[in-house]
Amino acid sequence: MNDLGRVLIYGSGAIGSYVGALLSEAGADVTLLARGAHANAIARAGGLMFQQPGGRDRHVPVKVCRPGETVGRYDTVFVGLKATQLAQCAQDMMRVLAAEGSLVMLQNGLPWWYFDGLDSPLRGTALRCLDPQGELARSIDLRRVVGGVIYRSAELAAPGVLLAAVIDWQRLQIGELDGTRSDRCSRIASGLEEAGLPVEVTADIRTAKWEKLIGNLVWNPLSALTQSAYGHIPASPMAAELAAALVQEGTAVAKSVGVTVKLDAKAQLARKVGNFTEHPSMLQDVRAGRPLELDAIVNSVIEIAALTGVAVPTLKTIAACLTLLDERIRMDGVAIGPSPRG
Repeated sequence: MNDLGRVLIYGSGAIGSYVGALLSEAGADVTLLARGAHANAIARAGGLMFQQPGGRDRHVPVKVCRPGETVGRYDTVFVGLKATQLAQCAQDMMRVLAAEGSLVMLQNGLPWWYFDGLDSPLRGTALRCLDPQGELARSIDLRRVVGGVIYRSAELAAPGVLLAAVIDWQRLQIGELDGTRSDRCSRIASGLEEAGLPVEVTADIRTAKWEKLIGNLVWNPLSALTQSAYGHIPASPMAAELAAALVQEGTAVAKSVGVTVKLDAKAQLARKVGNFTEHPSMLQDVRAGRPLELDAIVNSVIEIAALTGVAVPTLKTIAACLTLLDERIRMDGVAIGPSPRG
């Protein structure tokens, strides 16, 4: 655990809080950077309440700070922010990072650095929907970045209260942007595995990003638009047809940039049959009145499709509906639909 040094969870939503709780329980020097009621609740309780089905609740002591309150620099910064929040925090993330520290990026979707240093005709192409003002490219030293893909379902049931289902699977994939297998990735993986989170160090973090993204293309948009938990999608023949079209279009775009994603739509749908308790992150955001991660999960795929000449009519239709929904949330500043646990 000493390999991680001082750890900051920069953005302590559900996933960030989960990673921080595991590391803190394992004895790491962890601080959660949080805001508002969540930060206040953690500070009052001296930690997080970790809830699991079956009454397996426990209190996890952990330090908390608010933006602007960080003390010193951190050796390992796990960035749990939504992709929509990265640009406004980019300079501060670098400010709190130790000189040889690592930013482990845990965002869903495609990253702004996707084509940086890539052996491709599109090498160096900026995905404008992900970094329209160039703030991320200017502020973040990519040598400090470790790409990450996390598979874990978690929700904040209330400020300071983390709800994490007992599941047989969970994993984190991490990798260097240049495809090398580095000592720092091995050290980060060792520290996380010591805390109970299985980690795979991959030499192809971009393919790992696509493999999760294709699933996110289905579950996040369809659940957000229909206000439905996972299980309602395969239960509806027309929704299942939409899901299959999204998988087909997403895998075609991935293939156009040299990535083969072996993902079967029927198998994806079968995995969610009867699951009416878990809610994907975009549905949680709609119900909490938060901006949607449209650019990282949806619009980046459409932008790449335009660059490579792949037709994505279903994805464009879904994006149009999600854009209107996102605009309503941003304009009204209110949640839409019942609470995530409703």
